[in-house]
Amino acid sequence: MRYFIEFSYNGKNYFGYQIQPDAISVQEELEKALSTILREEIKTTGAGRTDTGVHAKKIFAHFDTEKEVDVMNLPYKLNSFLPPDIAIKKMFQVKDDFHARFDATYRTYEYYISLAKNPFTQESAWQHWKRPLDINKMNEACKILFEYEDFTSFAKLKTDNKTNICKMYKAEWEQDGTELKFTVSANRFLRNMVRAIVGTMVEIGSGKIKPEDLRKIIEDKHRNAAGTSAPGHGLFLVDVGYEFP
Repeated sequence: MRYFIEFSYNGKNYFGYQIQPDAISVQEELEKALSTILREEIKTTGAGRTDTGVHAKKIFAHFDTEKEVDVMNLPYKLNSFLPPDIAIKKMFQVKDDFHARFDATYRTYEYYISLAKNPFTQESAWQHWKRPLDINKMNEACKILFEYEDFTSFAKLKTDNKTNICKMYKAEWEQDGTELKFTVSANRFLRNMVRAIVGTMVEIGSGKIKPEDLRKIIEDKHRNAAGTSAPGHGLFLVDVGYEFP
């Protein structure tokens, strides 16, 4: 039987979601807790592979087991085993071939930038208070993203991506006082893609390049054409969409 888990985590202490040799990951902690409680080796498949330091407010993973799981009680037990920075929200059974990664129809991320020095957001927002940013120019550049589907220029080099084609659904900057929030949604994202887009947008907002320069950056189809990646701690995966049967 296959089960889905909805959970969240603070990525500060982890080298991303996916298991890595000699590095602590969210997946490792989740599988260790599941295996201990269910008394069998459990492997999970996540909806995405967040980078080091990146957070998730809402993410899913699936696992298979021969046992019938108490989906009401197991989340409580898992939360007791897991560290404080990983929280299980709910669990439910799905069809045996339903996949947490491949059946996701969209993913939505938020990136936060603090325009004033803020001691309370040091670990959850990019502290960019030494130089002002023009949000209007950054939103002007967002519109250009919808003209393209090949985002090779924002993809991490030397990955196993079979395609760099992504369908963008939303890209927008909002300002609330001294905080900027970038919301971006697409059917899929490449590794490091959101952070590379944010880094490039900040160059536009700070006046280093113009909004229209984004077209050439995308059309060059090379990571070196885009800006430096924004810090991971300002990025949150906030939603993953499915069409459950």
